[in-house]
Amino acid sequence: MWERFSYYGMRALLVLYLVNALGYSRDNALALYGIYTGLVYLTPLIGGAVADRILGKRRAAIVGGVVMMLGHLAMAFEPLLYYALGLIIVGNGFFKPNTTSMVGELYRGEDDPRRAGGYSIFYMGVNLGAFLAPLVAGTLGEKMGWHWGFGAAAVGMAAGLVQFCWQQPALGRSGLMPHQGPVTFKDAPLIAMWSAGCTAFVVGAYQLWKVVGPVFGGLPTLAQVAIAVGGIGGAIWWIIKPDAKDAEHAPLTGAEWGRVISIVIVMVFVIAFWTGFEQAGGTMALFADQNTQRMVGSFEVPASWFQSINPLVIVALAPVFALLWTRLDQSRFKMGDTLKQALGMVVLGLGFIVMAMAQGIADTGVKVGMHWLAIVFVIHTLGELMLSPVGLSMVSRVAPAKVLSLMMGVWFLSSAAANYLAGVMEQMLHGSGYALYPFLAAFAIGAGVLLALLSPLLERLMKAK
Repeated sequence: MWERFSYYGMRALLVLYLVNALGYSRDNALALYGIYTGLVYLTPLIGGAVADRILGKRRAAIVGGVVMMLGHLAMAFEPLLYYALGLIIVGNGFFKPNTTSMVGELYRGEDDPRRAGGYSIFYMGVNLGAFLAPLVAGTLGEKMGWHWGFGAAAVGMAAGLVQFCWQQPALGRSGLMPHQGPVTFKDAPLIAMWSAGCTAFVVGAYQLWKVVGPVFGGLPTLAQVAIAVGGIGGAIWWIIKPDAKDAEHAPLTGAEWGRVISIVIVMVFVIAFWTGFEQAGGTMALFADQNTQRMVGSFEVPASWFQSINPLVIVALAPVFALLWTRLDQSRFKMGDTLKQALGMVVLGLGFIVMAMAQGIADTGVKVGMHWLAIVFVIHTLGELMLSPVGLSMVSRVAPAKVLSLMMGVWFLSSAAANYLAGVMEQMLHGSGYALYPFLAAFAIGAGVLLALLSPLLERLMKAK
């Protein structure tokens, strides 16, 4: 809860801060938002591998929390903007895949029927923090000063670290390597060393990018994509390559490779969902700020508050969906995980049909009522509940144990690609004749229908032993 409070507090403010405080153009603000949120979901690939091979999940999560806290503190100072974003990106890479996979370790075996419900409860806690963040950090940032909002996010992360360490007895052996015990004060030097190393890496990487970035940016788009895909693919192979001397990291069997491939295929489809969903912090945040009538009497509702609708609905409905999936899975109407996710994509597309209608009204020069965005956020949240907790449960159940944290990181690659696309999609569609929201509706619905058709084949791969 507290970690998501810190992240979503910053996310609710970022585009508004770039446009209204720093004078960024709409396209540049959305592009930076896309690059930042994309990298946030790319670094879990590395953080998961470091946890599997070196630190263990629990210690890696604490390192990530410390680094993220430093990033949120740095966000309060305008000259440190890029360093701050880099720290949050790297810290999230250590935190996100490891806490998520630790939830799966609390359950007995792959077929424990409580696992999907457990992830829905976990998801409810996550979204409680996401609900509070725009209300607290968003209000402080928009009404009192941007640095107050970013500072509140740092306080939230500190609270999360204290909570995580204090409640370790409830976790049992989850997140620990065979030779490890719970995290104690004796681990402080190790955590400090890794946190300092991450900070030095961010500083060095930004200085290097100031030299390499202009050269890379001058390359044709196809060359940029080829370099990015080659680098990511090479990193994945280096991480999972067979090691004959290490039984724990022995080569995957044919059945295990089939399960890995099935996860990757679903991940590609899920990109369509998150590309649309992540408009919430980009174009939809600007729509709330510029095209929505937000006055209630003499009080102007902060634009960031709309981002609390999504987690509020999740907190209210996550237990309902957890019960629904459990009941369905025990009945003759049982749906596979991939089919549930396909349905979520179609529901998201329906939300963008409503959003396209609202944009059509706004294009006439009339500010729309707040109920338009509220309806869209509710529809999108229903789609999310059908896709995200189900997907996390699927990965924890299907991925071979020896690469579980890595596969959580790979799963988040879909969000990395989607978040980047979310930031640049509007700019990509300029001059194409396609409006953003109708395009996203067709994109999500089409991907959902195709995934539903492939669902039987993917389910067979996932059950291979």
